[in-house]
Amino acid sequence: MKRKILLVEPDYKNKYPPMPLMKLATYFRRCGDDVRFFKGDLQDFAATILTEEAYGKLAMPSLAPHFDLLKKYLKMGRTAFLKDLGLADDENAKELLRRYYRRYRQKDFPKFDVVAVTTLFTFYWVKTIDTINFCKMFVSTEGGRLLVGGIAATILPEFIRAETGIDPIRGLLDKPHMIDADNDIVIDALPLDYSILEEIDYIYPAHDAYFGYMTRGCVRNCPFCAVKTLEPNYKEYLSIEQQLHYTADHFGERRDLLLMDNNVLASSRFFDIVNEICAQGFQKGASYIPPSAYDIAVKNLRYGYNVRGYLRKILAIYDQLEQRLKEKEAVTFREMREQAGLLYLHTASSAAVLSFDNTARTLYEKYFKRKTRQRALDFNQGLDARLVTRGKMEQLARTAIRPLRIAFDHYEEREAYVRAIEMAAECGIRHMSNYLLYNYEDHPEELYERMRINVELCERLDVRIYSFPMKYHPIRDPNYFRNRDFIGIYWNRKFIRAVQAVLNATKGKIGRGKSFFEEAFGENLDEFFDILWMPETFIIERSRYKNSLTREWRAAFQALGREDRVEAEQIIARNDFSVETIRQAAGEDVQHVLYYYTTPKQRK
Repeated sequence: MKRKILLVEPDYKNKYPPMPLMKLATYFRRCGDDVRFFKGDLQDFAATILTEEAYGKLAMPSLAPHFDLLKKYLKMGRTAFLKDLGLADDENAKELLRRYYRRYRQKDFPKFDVVAVTTLFTFYWVKTIDTINFCKMFVSTEGGRLLVGGIAATILPEFIRAETGIDPIRGLLDKPHMIDADNDIVIDALPLDYSILEEIDYIYPAHDAYFGYMTRGCVRNCPFCAVKTLEPNYKEYLSIEQQLHYTADHFGERRDLLLMDNNVLASSRFFDIVNEICAQGFQKGASYIPPSAYDIAVKNLRYGYNVRGYLRKILAIYDQLEQRLKEKEAVTFREMREQAGLLYLHTASSAAVLSFDNTARTLYEKYFKRKTRQRALDFNQGLDARLVTRGKMEQLARTAIRPLRIAFDHYEEREAYVRAIEMAAECGIRHMSNYLLYNYEDHPEELYERMRINVELCERLDVRIYSFPMKYHPIRDPNYFRNRDFIGIYWNRKFIRAVQAVLNATKGKIGRGKSFFEEAFGENLDEFFDILWMPETFIIERSRYKNSLTREWRAAFQALGREDRVEAEQIIARNDFSVETIRQAAGEDVQHVLYYYTTPKQRK
């Protein structure tokens, strides 16, 4: 029997599509089930699927243009909406819609046989828990299941259970019978179902890429990292050839290849990995011509694959096409769509799309030209500088790697890091990036020195290194995993805020340009600490206050005696500048300094 499946990603902002749910979509579709994916406001989703059900029972195609108004009625129950819908005198329709309005208010939503919720980082904890608990209302009372998995579920299963009552799935779906006792498919080995991305409004920044792994796990056991929990066993080589071919055949070729390996350089088969990457079209200088989105949508509708998703896609293409047509041509095209029932999702059908194919295809090919684009390979989790050799770097240089990410988590690893960057430059790799972990067991000056090293390497080697300082956050500590309040032993709240204030101005990254870096973070350590202690408003609006209030604050701060300086720094470090806190300061000089921290930010 065909089951109704709902896959849900909580409504947080994230760069990459949910790979576990994409594999589950493939699995359930192979089981013959009806699969639906959602990311967004679940309350609105509940209203949408209730409206779909009500619309189907009304059997009034004329209401299709007014679907959103119909949904508003189900949410709010206002009689005025019924008048606008032309249903004020239709007692049967009014009674049906009143029932659905009551269902919405009572949270009696349509049910699914399986609801699967993925989880990501623990600092999305509240939103994740709220999503899981809300999804209970979509689970069928007759044998329905709510499945919870992913990163947070694996790291903190006991807390998931305590706050939701759900015992989550831990780790990877890498064994048979993990979802259905009578099915031996290994879900983690399945290709990704990219079609689910067509079902939602959210656009992932990195959507145009193949996603995969060529190794699993890591040979290291860094105390700040959860990989040993998520992927405890190191697997040295996983071929991606079949997955890439499957994706290209079903959903079209992707521009980039994003590999999520945690430590690919540890593999004894690294050369085999590089050879396969190149063979699959991601060699140095690789390019491709993007596939026709129209062809992909029509092809999948013809085969009945994710009809809901591809009807959304094809209607969006029609809308885009209409905008490119000349006025008279656009009017004609719209009239033809209306006659075919292809203006609205709730009147559209695969058969209508296929009948309309000749008309739409001719126009699409005329107005949508596909140009050659450069490809890129990205080992997104970064490479271990300690494992870099000349031979491995020469192999990487054979690929379309851009950027090359090399971890620089600790200042103590600077020699290995610098050597790795130098080898990359010697091998012709010019574009690099990394994350700089801070707020762990490091000192603030170590973050500054690592940033400066990157800036100096850019100038000396004529390369581009984009660094992204990344604040450490404990993911298992019950005091902190629900929030982002952790402060490292050598840091304080004010220093953290100061770094974040500078990064807001630099859009979270430090790139090439010594003068830019020194303006942002200081020419030396003394200037860096001056910025760390500086009132946040003066950091953010540097040019506005540079020659006025900033000078006054600095003179007053530096003029403090030893005891006053200690007291002032203790208060500033807490980043609490309430009137009460300032009044409690012992000395007038300290109070005078603290008042600078209350300067309001300029409204934009």
